Amino acid sequence: MACALDFLDRYHKEGDQFLERIVTGDETWVSHITPESKRQSMEWCHRNSPVRVKTKRTISTRKVMATVFWDRHGVLLVEFMQQGTTINAAAYCATLTKLRRAIQNKRRGLLTSGVLLLQDNARPHSAINTQNLIRSFGWEQIDHPPYSQTWRLRSDFHLFRYLKEFLGGKRFDTADEVKEEVQDWLSSQAADVYDLGIQKLVEHLTNV
Repeated sequence: MACALDFLDRYHKEGDQFLERIVTGDETWVSHITPESKRQSMEWCHRNSPVRVKTKRTISTRKVMATVFWDRHGVLLVEFMQQGTTINAAAYCATLTKLRRAIQNKRRGLLTSGVLLLQDNARPHSAINTQNLIRSFGWEQIDHPPYSQTWRLRSDFHLFRYLKEFLGGKRFDTADEVKEEVQDWLSSQAADVYDLGIQKLVEHLTNV
C-alpha cells in the first residue's frame, strides 16, 4: 500500500514526465520448445465432432535466460546469459553498466533528467555491490514490495506473457535460434505496446 501511494503521489505531482523517466527490466527463461497455451490450442468443433486427443507436452529442459530492460518507448537492452553461468551481483552489475551505455545512446537527455529504475528485489538486484553501483550512476529506485501480483505487470505479466504466447508451439534446435527469435519479436513490437505497459502501473496501483 505504501509503495502504491508513493508512486501515485509522485505521478500526480510530476505527471507524464514521471512515467517518461521509468526504466524497468526483468529476467525470464526461454525454452527451445515452448508448448502452446490453452488458448492457442483451442479450435472450433461441432458438438458432435470426435474429441481430439492431445499428447501432454512439457517445456524443454534446454533453455536460455534473457534479461530485458525497456521503457515506454521500447527496448533498451537485451542480454542473454551464457550457458553454465548464473546471474549474480557481479554479472548483474555488468549488465547495468551496459544498460547505462544503452540509455546514453538511445534516450538522449534521460541520464540528465534522472533514471527511475523499477526492478524487483531478487538477490542480484538488492546486493550491496549492485546498490552501490546504482547510486554511483545517480539513479533513483522506485520502491518495490517483496512480492506483489500488481507490480508484476511490468515485464513478466505485460511483456514476457505475450512473448511466451508468440513462442508457443515453436521449436528451436540451437540457443542462437532462440535468441534471434526473441530479439526479432521484441523489435517488431510497436512503441505503444511498451507505453501501455508503463501506463498500466498507474491504473493498477490506483486499484490497490
